[in-house]
Amino acid sequence: MKRNKPKYKQIIDAAVIVIAENGYHNAQVSKIAKQAGVADGTIYLYFKNKEDVLISLFQEKMGQFVEKIEEEIAGKQRASEKLYMLVEKHFALLAEDHHLAKVTQLELRQSNKDLRLKINEVLKGYLQVVESILQTGIETNEFHKDLDVRLAKQMIFGTIDETVTTWVMNDHRYNLIELSPKVHHLLIHGCGGSQPS
Repeated sequence: MKRNKPKYKQIIDAAVIVIAENGYHNAQVSKIAKQAGVADGTIYLYFKNKEDVLISLFQEKMGQFVEKIEEEIAGKQRASEKLYMLVEKHFALLAEDHHLAKVTQLELRQSNKDLRLKINEVLKGYLQVVESILQTGIETNEFHKDLDVRLAKQMIFGTIDETVTTWVMNDHRYNLIELSPKVHHLLIHGCGGSQPS
């Protein structure tokens, strides 16, 4: 219920900005409240603590992320097309929100183990989309029937994720979306060459 209230989204959006600009550890609840234009106490009506704000922020944004990616790939027939749309949409969504990119790529990484487990839980929805693309590719013979889906899924997410992290670390100095065809080509074709004997 809380998630549908305007103040919830207001606080989430404010938290993205405050955490991106100050870092998670220096992002006091009072700063988030000020950015959201609410009283400090209001935050606690929606969230247990700052950690809960970070997890909720990731749940909310990742949920929207998965929704937009699913919409984008729904009309595509071929698995390779779906994979291209996934890469391009992932890059586009973060390229248009530098604050969110900084939070997802840097601030969510330096957290404690419990936080990491909760974050991994949230990532499952995204990884299921990747898995369904891989399964489609196997069924249509676009991808090898012996493809290790679990490993391929990790590799795809890892490649996309690291590409965005490098872009954030380089202060967004180049066009992330323009890397989509190259990343897609690497994911589909690998580095080429023959199998080791």
